[in-house]
Amino acid sequence: MAVQRVTPQEAKTLMDEGYVYVDVRSIPEFEKGHPTGAYNVPLLHMGASGMAPNPDFAAVMQKRFPKDAKLIIGCKMGGRSAQASQLLESLGYTKVVDQKGGFEGQPGNPGWQPAGLPVSTQAAPDHAYDQIKG
Repeated sequence: MAVQRVTPQEAKTLMDEGYVYVDVRSIPEFEKGHPTGAYNVPLLHMGASGMAPNPDFAAVMQKRFPKDAKLIIGCKMGGRSAQASQLLESLGYTKVVDQKGGFEGQPGNPGWQPAGLPVSTQAAPDHAYDQIKG
C-alpha cells in the first residue's frame, strides 16, 4: 500500500488534530530549524564521510511510538521521509503520512519553512534524538 503524501499545510492541520511530526533529518539539520513540536529521529546520521544509515532508527521508533501512532514523517526535501515512511509501514505502522517537500522544499514543491509554518530551533522537552533514544 502506498503511503499517503500530504502538503506542509495539510501536515500542520493533521498536527492540530493530534498527529505527531517526526523529522528524520540528521541532528545538525534538525537543530538549525524544524517544525515546531517535531520529534527528531534521524534516518541517516551526518558523518565525516557524508550521510550514514542510523542503525537504531527502527528500534528507537518502535520504543517511542506505538504501531497505531498518528505520524507525519518529514525531512529536508522529501526523499528521506518517503524512505522512512515505507520502512515504518513495513514494520506495521498503520497511520503514517509523508510530508511532501520536507522542511526546505524544492521548486514547485514548497516545504514547511517556505510555506510560512511555525519553526523552532529548540526541541520541545523529550523531542530531541539524544533524549528519545535513551
